[in-house]
Amino acid sequence: MVVLTLGNPREKFWGVLLSLSPEGVSLCGIELASFEDLVSMVKDGEQVSPGVVFFPTHRMERMELDLPDGNISSLSQRFASKTGLDPLAVFARHHAAEDRQ
Repeated sequence: MVVLTLGNPREKFWGVLLSLSPEGVSLCGIELASFEDLVSMVKDGEQVSPGVVFFPTHRMERMELDLPDGNISSLSQRFASKTGLDPLAVFARHHAAEDRQ
């Protein structure tokens, strides 16, 4: 799981890194601003649809692993504690379903 910061326009995405190349990055994820909405949907048993997106290299400002920082939990840990599910499994399941279509 990674957090990707983009420029022009400024956006942040959280998700599973699918590929990284000189052309850009692909991930299965959500805009970080939608994190709490995603958690609520998963807790309520609703169908979630993280997007599979590609961003060209020139838009990428920063990419970091979703890891805890001292006493601050990672997004993945927060997701797991609130939903009881592993976010990697949730996003990978969605990505695998898209591959079958």
